[in-house]
Amino acid sequence: MKNVLLLRTSSMGDLIHTWPALTDLERHRPDVTVSWLAEEGFADIPGLHPLVSRTIPIAWRRWRKALFKAATWREIRALRHTLAATRWELVLDAQGLLKSAIPGRWANGPLAGYDRASIREPLASRFYERRYAVSRQLSAIERNRQLFGAAFGYRPEGAPVFGIRCGERLAWLPQGDYAVLLHATSRDSKLWPEMHWIALAQALQQQGLAIVIPWGSAAERERAQRLAAAIPGALLAPKMTLREAAALLGHAAAVIGVDTGLTHLANALDVPLVAIYTDTDPALTGVVETARAANIGRAGDIPAVDAVLALLARVRGA
Repeated sequence: MKNVLLLRTSSMGDLIHTWPALTDLERHRPDVTVSWLAEEGFADIPGLHPLVSRTIPIAWRRWRKALFKAATWREIRALRHTLAATRWELVLDAQGLLKSAIPGRWANGPLAGYDRASIREPLASRFYERRYAVSRQLSAIERNRQLFGAAFGYRPEGAPVFGIRCGERLAWLPQGDYAVLLHATSRDSKLWPEMHWIALAQALQQQGLAIVIPWGSAAERERAQRLAAAIPGALLAPKMTLREAAALLGHAAAVIGVDTGLTHLANALDVPLVAIYTDTDPALTGVVETARAANIGRAGDIPAVDAVLALLARVRGA
């Protein structure tokens, strides 16, 4: 087996958008085994793909807040030793940032990535020994697929396949079919109004679906509690790991979510999904639309509840 190190450290959506490229790689290069360098907070994500044999955590988000502490530098030295201890056939930077290119230079193998015209931080491309041109007009998923294909010598073809596993159904979930409301996101401008979520949930309950409301941060929990209080019978999910979130989403009869990493995770798990966009362009950052997944909305547009319900009925009926 030939060792490859993948650099894709954050965020959740970016990691998820890399899975189809790994599925392509597995098909074209079955002799390759992949280790993945990812932010410690997302270390559960890479291993959901069967090609990833090892996840190596990096703590850059934590380190940058404590750069003058001895413990930080001890951890950095330990990571450098880990990356140098293996001889890599290729070190591929799919992130395209200085924060990924620098640890890529610590690894014992040739470093490759996007060329200067294709990358978010052009300075990062100067660290690479091999550079590849990939259009910035492509979606994030297709950019990854094209980068992998150029680096490993094949042409990606067909629709993207995420190729991941969700795990067993969680014991605390309600009996029967349920819908998951992914109400939380990184910016307030991406939120969907709480009254819309309440009306949507009530309509889904009338269709026989139980309602599950997950959360992550303290602020998200407060919103989830408000929604659960306004939706009789709704289940407020416990605090979950990312692997548990994958199990929650993978067994759902329907998922409705705003522009957030878990919405893309639901897309990767091929469950009936409607992704709601209010502040970003779904043509660039939306879910992969299939018979079972669709985007609605755009920057400056608040989709109506009825429109979301109609779209959900379509993807559930596929």
